[in-house]
Amino acid sequence: MSILTREQMDKIFKIERGSPLPFGSSITKFGVNFSIFSKNATSVTLLLFMSGEDEPVAEIELDDRLNKTGSIWHVLISGIDSKKIRYGYRMDKYPNENPNLHRYNKNITLIDPCSRALSGGEKWGIEYIRSGDIEAYDGYSKRRSIIFDSDFDWGDDRFLNTPFSETVIYELHVRGYTYSSSSKVKNSGTFLGLCEKIPYLKELGITAVELLPIYEFEESDSNRIDPITKKRLVNFWGYHPINFFSPKASYAVNPKDGNAILEFKEMVKRFHSAGIEVILDVVFNHTSEGNEDGKTHSYRGIDNKTYYILEKDGKYANYSGCGNTLNCNNPVVRDLILQSLRYWVVEMHVDGFRFDLASILGRGQNGEVLANPPLLERIANDPILANTKLIAEAWDAAGLYQVGSFPSWGRWAEWNGKFRDDVRRFVKSDEGFAMALKNRLLGSPDIYSKSGRSPYHSINFITCHDGFTLNDLVSYNNKHNIQNGENSRDGENENFSWNCGVEGESEDKDITILRKRQMKNFATILMLSDGVPMILAGDEFCRTQKGNNNAYCQDNEISWVDWHLKDKNSEMFRFFKNLIIFRKSHPFLKSKNLNSYHKENLELKFLTPKMLEDTNRDDARSVAMFIKLKDTECPPQDNSCITENIRYFYLIANSYWKNIKYLLPCIEDEYRWRYVIDTSKNSPYDIVLNSLEIKNQKEYIVRDRSVVVLVGF
Repeated sequence: MSILTREQMDKIFKIERGSPLPFGSSITKFGVNFSIFSKNATSVTLLLFMSGEDEPVAEIELDDRLNKTGSIWHVLISGIDSKKIRYGYRMDKYPNENPNLHRYNKNITLIDPCSRALSGGEKWGIEYIRSGDIEAYDGYSKRRSIIFDSDFDWGDDRFLNTPFSETVIYELHVRGYTYSSSSKVKNSGTFLGLCEKIPYLKELGITAVELLPIYEFEESDSNRIDPITKKRLVNFWGYHPINFFSPKASYAVNPKDGNAILEFKEMVKRFHSAGIEVILDVVFNHTSEGNEDGKTHSYRGIDNKTYYILEKDGKYANYSGCGNTLNCNNPVVRDLILQSLRYWVVEMHVDGFRFDLASILGRGQNGEVLANPPLLERIANDPILANTKLIAEAWDAAGLYQVGSFPSWGRWAEWNGKFRDDVRRFVKSDEGFAMALKNRLLGSPDIYSKSGRSPYHSINFITCHDGFTLNDLVSYNNKHNIQNGENSRDGENENFSWNCGVEGESEDKDITILRKRQMKNFATILMLSDGVPMILAGDEFCRTQKGNNNAYCQDNEISWVDWHLKDKNSEMFRFFKNLIIFRKSHPFLKSKNLNSYHKENLELKFLTPKMLEDTNRDDARSVAMFIKLKDTECPPQDNSCITENIRYFYLIANSYWKNIKYLLPCIEDEYRWRYVIDTSKNSPYDIVLNSLEIKNQKEYIVRDRSVVVLVGF
């Protein structure tokens, strides 16, 4: 299709000055308004494409005297069919005194950073051919901005606003969770496919799903080859964003014409109806454009110096470990990020965000660490985001580690990496971690109390997408990443894992029993610690990645959830499910700050096996936490779990390789010690919600490498 002349364009549609706000493309009663920021471009051309066509039908050069307000270029066009038109921009700077700072290329069609939907990514994993800054894509992968006017019936959908104290987070990957045929869903690997698993998630008892990145990312830019299968690898996880607004088209059943927006909204609506919140893992620390040799989608070709932190020679600062670093505290970029967050809350009804490498959001325009980062403060105090969950991964790839010191303003929760490492080391029986475990059980007061924060600021986890699964944590001493094509140089080397005597899969019955017990130990400590627990999808039925601790590039059985394991390991699923029930049934087990809460409502102390107060026994390999409620609380009735009369709670964690005899505290005559959890026992006696009275009320033998929970009522 040939490009229309200006005379032909004037006959078909009308071109006017337009408005600088709002950014992006917006449908008005006068036509479609286009608005885009560029401080340093001297020429901007809007390109219009017919849907499915590679070449533009119209090129509209914007007049810097008429179509520019400040640094915003804009134009209003009436008479075009917004449903059939796709668009992009070409920009240039003349003269360009420093092309290393201003990387303009008049041959590249740029995506609008504020696009609500993109075309060209409808089919997952399409490869491209790259040559420098100019890419030759096949017909599927040419990305263009879509003019989208969402019309969706939310009905009576509302934000659930589940308190952090009542939240149980479940981290999953939209494609990986249902793509395996074992998932038995109709729409595998999609937003709607995820909806088909809502009954399962309800049964498990989680209250929020945390989705790995779901806005448009570049999965096909990897040049690595799996040395075993010889297949090309992909950026499966999605930490390679192209655009911060548009849901990923290939995650939709109908991926065309921006329909992913509607399917995403339908997914959120169904989750809310089931009482489950939706939290998005968002990446604002870098983009898919990479370093100097990367490709240009958008930001680099629009205003490179504004969007990225650059070194003096024009090379990209790399605090993200992914080639570039977004200039988050530049006012323009701050506004873009705030605009994105508000969009996902207001238009898409999401309940919260987990910010990848969030410490980068606290770096200044030269990469320096800011004491009071403007972006983080604006997010924390934004009135639209006031009830939105904010979770920081409080570190970056350049060595900045801010767990416990991340700028909070009372709003930011953190992934507690110290919880993960300390609990792993205690359970595997490393010496010197008893005191650390006490702090983790209490919601990490050693980390958060100095800044006045509470346990709900601590997102506790043992495993996440990044690292071993729970099954692999107890099955491998070393990472097995050869299939990632980097000769196993990638992935964390220190995993604090223990294979229980055999590396990898084992048919040895004793090894299998010990591994299941260790997984139950981890799960019990996680769910009964103060703070907000997070579970990695599939851990509840022993999902394995065959020892791969960095499966970011594995779009195959390594990353896909194998649902056959739910039946095979049904006892583990039952254990997780009942643990969640038990946690929800006890108010003092929720995130209420045990370290201060007990002063008025309960007595809490740590005891030795001989029932002495344990103040500083850090060389021990067992920890016992005793709680006495001063006034018995009455939680909601639950016929499956007798909780209303519980007055005493005793958790004993033994990571030693020998049994330990624990004397039991004396309790009033009318009360009896009963056990609820003993991970050394076979299912179904490993967790008994209606509890069983123990015969010996004076002592309890805690088996080697096990966790016991006793209650008194």
